[in-house]
Amino acid sequence: MSTAVDAAPAVAATAPRRTRITASKRRQWGAAYTLVLPFFVIFVAMIVVPLVYAGYLSFFRKRLIGGTSFAGFENYAKALTDPLFLSGVGRMAIFLVIQVPIMLALALFFALALDSGTMKLAKFSRLAIFVPYAVPGVVATLMWGYLYGPDFGPFAQITRELGLGPPPFLTRTGMLFSIMNIVNWEFIGYNMIIIYAALRSLPAELYEAARVDGASEVRIATSIKIPAVRPALLLTVIFSVIGTFQLFTEPQLMRTLAPTVIGTAYTPNLYAYNIAFVNQDANYAAAIAFLLGIVIVIVSYIVQLSAQRRERRS
Repeated sequence: MSTAVDAAPAVAATAPRRTRITASKRRQWGAAYTLVLPFFVIFVAMIVVPLVYAGYLSFFRKRLIGGTSFAGFENYAKALTDPLFLSGVGRMAIFLVIQVPIMLALALFFALALDSGTMKLAKFSRLAIFVPYAVPGVVATLMWGYLYGPDFGPFAQITRELGLGPPPFLTRTGMLFSIMNIVNWEFIGYNMIIIYAALRSLPAELYEAARVDGASEVRIATSIKIPAVRPALLLTVIFSVIGTFQLFTEPQLMRTLAPTVIGTAYTPNLYAYNIAFVNQDANYAAAIAFLLGIVIVIVSYIVQLSAQRRERRS
């Protein structure tokens, strides 16, 4: 009997006590939720609600007779067989394969050069490479459009003085590469900063040990630095995939210079814009936008999956 009686207080003593929330904790939590609440309100109002509404619109169709009616997946089926939409997606796939590797290779090269300390005027060079990203896309496109101009552009004037024809910047074969050049000029600095920040977070002892072993700067870059910043490189690749399929500003403005080269469906985003605001068919435009989002998710997932497999093998 005495053992059972003595055990009861021991069990009671070892039982977990309920932690009391103090007034200061409540104030901290209240301040945290108050600071976070505006973000969630804006996120829901500007992202979630428009997405839900666009998804709702994509399942309807406006008809001349009968008004708006439920169409199910009819808009999606139409988009999957629309040659204009498919050609725009294919054009952006070509853009992705050619432009993104060049842009990221140059960004990686500049980041490694700045991190190595061998580049002269490093602060000025870092600022000069990054400044184009601070220029609005509209201003950058207008500037390059003037440079590309076949009549008053400086490149055309130089070739004219040399007795040559105008450069093929605004032709059907050269337009895509001209837009690639604009995007490269805009975003090399942005991607360089991401990679450079990752490089600066690495411990300097790794480089010093490699130099003691006789490794050159090139060997340090290829064997230590680049493998260490793979997560940052993957992030820049995913951002580039998203930006490629959302390309809009550059072709929209370049279209005024070459309307016969850039049509209303040059990119999927431009096509959705023209369908929604020129053709006044918001339902079909919403379906195209959702399909474009699915394409971006699939391509981004493939890139991330291939990077993970490569990392496991290494």
